[in-house]
Amino acid sequence: MSQEDSSFQSIRWDDDHLTILDQTFLPDREVYIDLDSVGQVWDAIKKQKVRGAPVIGIAGAYGLYFGVQDLADSTFQTFYSEAQRIADYIKTAQPTVMNLSWSLKRMLTTIYALKEEPIADIKQKMLETAITIHDEDRRTCKSIGENGVELVQKDSGILTHDNTGGLATGEYGTALSVIIHAHEDGKVKMVWVNETRPLLQGSRLTAWELKKSEVPQKLHIDSAAASLMKNGEVDLVIVGADRISSRGDTFSRIGTYNLAVLADAHDIPFYVAAPLSTVDMDLEDSSEFELEEREPDEVTHFANKETAPAKVDVYNPAFDITPHHLITAFITEKGIIKPEFNENFEGFLG
Repeated sequence: MSQEDSSFQSIRWDDDHLTILDQTFLPDREVYIDLDSVGQVWDAIKKQKVRGAPVIGIAGAYGLYFGVQDLADSTFQTFYSEAQRIADYIKTAQPTVMNLSWSLKRMLTTIYALKEEPIADIKQKMLETAITIHDEDRRTCKSIGENGVELVQKDSGILTHDNTGGLATGEYGTALSVIIHAHEDGKVKMVWVNETRPLLQGSRLTAWELKKSEVPQKLHIDSAAASLMKNGEVDLVIVGADRISSRGDTFSRIGTYNLAVLADAHDIPFYVAAPLSTVDMDLEDSSEFELEEREPDEVTHFANKETAPAKVDVYNPAFDITPHHLITAFITEKGIIKPEFNENFEGFLG
């Protein structure tokens, strides 16, 4: 079964509203919900009903369109100022995701470029821009998968983390796009899926997607990764990214850095698959990344049952930073980017 034949869409535009696959119900049920307001989009991003940097960017673009729909046809400057305010509000749902900032900035640029046009026409053009961002992401993720296949040798064992598939993007995925395209080329022996504690994006989402695409997989606890590498089961690691600095430091789901250190220790290639829109050329110092810390209950409870002493102190970061020197290459829609990353990013982005 190819990814094109998969029977789900993480996000789609339906005439006058947005429909998303609510990922908080997976893998038990496929529940689609309709969104038609900026508040609903904000809530969906914040509560991880939609998750994954690319699809968050897509949702944010549609959210900004919803946000301006009820604005009065006033002066352009008033309209633009309100659009900026709404964009800032949407960013608070996931301030660390580069794709969200990128898509909202693109929407605002569209507005400003049309400052001589009637407000009603600008609103319509905003919808068209959001749809374009969505369509471009589908093509981008397909290209990422096709470009990454060359890095996968026949009968490879691939380890991945978090969810980086069609659920996290407009379609195909990033790291999972590479894996599925490599599987279709007959190169994949086994995919090792980190469960990705504490929200289990690997077991709930990635395993679900791989099963739909009939890719051979084994789900494992996160702490088994080192043993798998030592035993020769892993030939390469492929992960995604939420934000990448100009020198290649990568901001990703917590646990990614662990895998990069382990891969380096076992001389295993470590690849990051991401669209070029994830690269922030204005950010060089990775200390500027904002490391979100999530609710303690995600660690102290499982299936609504308390699994730790009451009122125990908890450290629950959502993301970590993988230094650029641990990354073998980036897999992008325009090709493979190897060190020196800063210089080569500029060449690909230019």
